[in-house]
Amino acid sequence: MRNYGHRRSIRLKKFDYSQRGAYFITLCVQNRACLLGDIGQDTMVVNCAGEMLERWWCEMEHKFPSIILGEYVVMPNHFHAIIRIVSSEVPRQAPLSKMVQWFKTMSTNAYIRGVKEQGWPVFDGSLWQRNYYEHVIRDERSYDAISAYIQTNPVKWQQDKYFIL
Repeated sequence: MRNYGHRRSIRLKKFDYSQRGAYFITLCVQNRACLLGDIGQDTMVVNCAGEMLERWWCEMEHKFPSIILGEYVVMPNHFHAIIRIVSSEVPRQAPLSKMVQWFKTMSTNAYIRGVKEQGWPVFDGSLWQRNYYEHVIRDERSYDAISAYIQTNPVKWQQDKYFIL
């Protein structure tokens, strides 16, 4: 087991991540390995693993009926998405972290099946990095800017901080 020592939380203190609102998340593949597809002519071309990721992402609304999925994009080594929690009246509403954990678990298990059954590239240790980036979207202008960022992410791949040859 890895010893991470004391890691400072990147979450907002005393913020209820199960409350109504919009959240922007980014998940990164471990070691930024490009396992989900390639960029070709400024367009993301998902491979079988990227398609699998999209299928599990779409299952989120079935697993968590109080959410609506917003804009998303699978990139070669990361994933950007917006999740909107539209109802806090659902009994025992899951916080954002539980939703992300479920998605990571389901996609990791499916990826492992792909490695065993379809010869997908093996990942190192874990499919996903331990944590994830999240941002609370506070207004319509911010929502629109983040949606545009997600939509144009493939075009800007070579300038992306996650870009690796």
